[in-house]
Amino acid sequence: MKVVFGADDENECTRAVLEHLGKVAELRVIDDLEKWPDFSREAGRAVASGEADYGVLMCWTGTGTSIAANKVPGVRAALAWEPWIARNARLWNDANVLALSLKRLAPDVAVECVKAFLETEHEDPEETPNIDLIRDL
Repeated sequence: MKVVFGADDENECTRAVLEHLGKVAELRVIDDLEKWPDFSREAGRAVASGEADYGVLMCWTGTGTSIAANKVPGVRAALAWEPWIARNARLWNDANVLALSLKRLAPDVAVECVKAFLETEHEDPEETPNIDLIRDL
């Protein structure tokens, strides 16, 4: 699995997420762009083009990165603050980018969110008609 990662700050939380991603995925870190709209767009393009299977983005709240990534056609970015949200963003929305707060999440919770997101391999077939509507927007 290929994952693209971007963050606009470095702290204990981002380091924990990167350490986990390095163990479970072929990882590309976008570290040449400091502004969250720029690295979010870059990550979104990588996911939408198929260069990466998933994206994980982190900014202070996670909101800005999710908004910016969602501007890229083909991206379905979801902001999560607990594993249940991350898992169900994949299951019910086929989210392909996970956005997290690097200021408000504990490192272990952030890693659990990433695990839940990446370990949910398939969308819920009952939701496919709704997800197809999103894909067609």
